[in-house]
Amino acid sequence: MKIIDITRPLSEDILVYPGDSVPAFRQADHGNYLITDLHLSTHTGTHIDAPVHYLKMGDTIDTIPLLHIMGTCRVLEVSSAGTSITADHLKNRLDGVDRLLIKTSFSGTDRFIENYPCLTGDAARLITGCGIKCVGIDSPSIESYECDGTVHRELLSHGCIIIELLDLSTVEEGDYTMVALPLRLTGLDGSPARVVLIDNQGCE
Repeated sequence: MKIIDITRPLSEDILVYPGDSVPAFRQADHGNYLITDLHLSTHTGTHIDAPVHYLKMGDTIDTIPLLHIMGTCRVLEVSSAGTSITADHLKNRLDGVDRLLIKTSFSGTDRFIENYPCLTGDAARLITGCGIKCVGIDSPSIESYECDGTVHRELLSHGCIIIELLDLSTVEEGDYTMVALPLRLTGLDGSPARVVLIDNQGCE
């Protein structure tokens, strides 16, 4: 069994979506121990969006079904798609998929750019039409910088949980077991998360 950590390291230098809070850590030495105060957004780094994030109703991050973010998943590479990932890039590749992670040309990028890869509306509708429970992407957002929220609402309104800013740079296309766990933040819209893949065909 091989475990692959696909979480971006969360530091004060991590790329931040424009308008979001820049994370800040303040560590204090209390003699016998260290303790650190954190200042960050619920959407800092690798994070999970709850339905309430865009729908303003429904599940919050502490009530999303854990089975949606834990279990078998498929990693699909669409690096050749450029910035717009359409239904044509995904169709005929989703048979039997419950959870989907999308590897794009943004993999390995550590600075924000406005034209990052994202899903189009028809791709989002294909995903919800297939009954997929969770979709993740390695770019800053599941939809474009000039978005109106349509892609988020299409996914979240169908119970498809969203994970953004993954690190899929070392992950090959294929099927894995995913474990994605947000903090249990009562009533909130999202949370930073630790996300790992388990490759049962690999070796530790």
